[in-house]
Amino acid sequence: MNHSIFTTILVAALGAMLINGCAGAKNASTGTEAGKGFTGYTNPVMWADVPDMSVTRSGSDYYLISTTMHLMPGAPVMKSKDLVHWEIASYVFDSLTDNSKYNLLNGTVYGRGQWASSIRYHSGKYYVLFSPNDQPYRPYIYSTNNPSTEKWSLVSRTQHFHDASLFFDDDGRVYVFSGTGSLRELKKDLSDVEPNGVNRKIFERDGTETGLLEGSQVVKYNGRYYLLMISWPRGKPRRQVCNRADKITGPYEKQVILQDNFAGFPYAGQGAIIDDEKGNWYGLIFQDRGGVGRVPLLMPVRWIDGWPMLGDSTGKVPLSAEIPLQTYDNGKRLVESDDFSDRKLKINWQWNHNPVNEAWSLTERPGYLRLKTSRVVDNLFLAPNSITQRMEGPTCSGIIGLDVSKMKDGDVAGLSAFNGHAGNLAVIMENGKKFLTMATNVVDMDNAKTVLGVNPEEKARVDLTTDIIYLRVDADFNLNRDIATFYYSLNNKDWNKIGIDFAMRFDYTKLFMGSKFAIFNYATKSLGGWVDVDFFKYESK
Repeated sequence: MNHSIFTTILVAALGAMLINGCAGAKNASTGTEAGKGFTGYTNPVMWADVPDMSVTRSGSDYYLISTTMHLMPGAPVMKSKDLVHWEIASYVFDSLTDNSKYNLLNGTVYGRGQWASSIRYHSGKYYVLFSPNDQPYRPYIYSTNNPSTEKWSLVSRTQHFHDASLFFDDDGRVYVFSGTGSLRELKKDLSDVEPNGVNRKIFERDGTETGLLEGSQVVKYNGRYYLLMISWPRGKPRRQVCNRADKITGPYEKQVILQDNFAGFPYAGQGAIIDDEKGNWYGLIFQDRGGVGRVPLLMPVRWIDGWPMLGDSTGKVPLSAEIPLQTYDNGKRLVESDDFSDRKLKINWQWNHNPVNEAWSLTERPGYLRLKTSRVVDNLFLAPNSITQRMEGPTCSGIIGLDVSKMKDGDVAGLSAFNGHAGNLAVIMENGKKFLTMATNVVDMDNAKTVLGVNPEEKARVDLTTDIIYLRVDADFNLNRDIATFYYSLNNKDWNKIGIDFAMRFDYTKLFMGSKFAIFNYATKSLGGWVDVDFFKYESK
């Protein structure tokens, strides 16, 4: 294939470094400019939490599925035609109901719920497989004719598969790759495992590797089977490896196909490869970027000696490049403003755990999102009906307009930089008076994700004598920053900073995801109060 199509335009790379605050100039390749009309991009292609990517293609349509764990609706499926501009096409499910913890009752599913998924296009239908990482540990298989226009339908539930990859072979047989080299055959109708089918270990980790080899994603190319996984060599940075074989049952040989940090952030690893209609191949691999979460990096695939080597000609993640696909940007974004004027929420929103649907409304006061209290709780981490959108890098800002006139004593409502370490800008009703507070909340959880307690530290408080207030959270995810700052206004024009700069964190032992904007309202004493959210205004730079 013609590798010059992936070469970086040096001027664009330098400009991107200035814009993004990147420290990775050495990662940018150089060369001649690619053909006109091709899609140019700067990594990351989505500077937001989009981990555990699995990608499939039908014609010129690409669909990607990611992980959102405890957020509902879940299993977001994104669509693109150029691998750069992605929109949310659908969610596989509205809610999960395997146990009461999905409703924030008798526990939580923070950092659990829907985990790494697999999406595949086969014989005119799209299929998704994912295994919730919580009781009863039984995967879901869903299908649809069109992820953009039709609902997903449940096909079956089978035995548990960790970080699984669904695979339809050329002979009509169906398999699941999972865990560290496990291979299991399914029935052709996907109703269950095939009792007399393949069920074996196809390889073990080598002597240098620790823990699980995770993130299985498999493709078949030129008659060979290629299984991509993330690997953690002892005492060395993580890496993306590929195991290949001439037969699906092996024997498999292994090659490191990417081991690179990028732009000053840690090493990249875990993702998928995909081709286009002309036979060119690309990789989408995520990179941990602290408080914002795990972001997708796009890079060429160079087939060398039968191995899908990731990165530019030197094996580095490119800062900027072009690919031979026509740019397709319909203006839809991963995170969007909302004036709540429609009769349904924008697709960008997700609830923290299953919502209490009778306790929110877009119609009781048209043009507003009404959030009613529905359960008396101690803290934000146990509160139902907190509604979220992702934060994005390098910097972003979220503003809400809030009518707090119907709050009751003990109610708490506002806007959060929400994660296991949360910074909250909240209106609190105490003894008939309202106060605006800025506080930090750090949650303590056990291994079962039970909330043991929250350490609240109030950093600022002001008297509030109006029922209309505007709250703003600014986020900076540039290298070595991960800072949220908080502001309020009484007229949506003049802004006052409040509290402290808050250090956002990514903590895999807690929520296991990037920081979110969260709009919340919960009761600590009695029910019956509500707040009306006028708008959510979002900007990113």
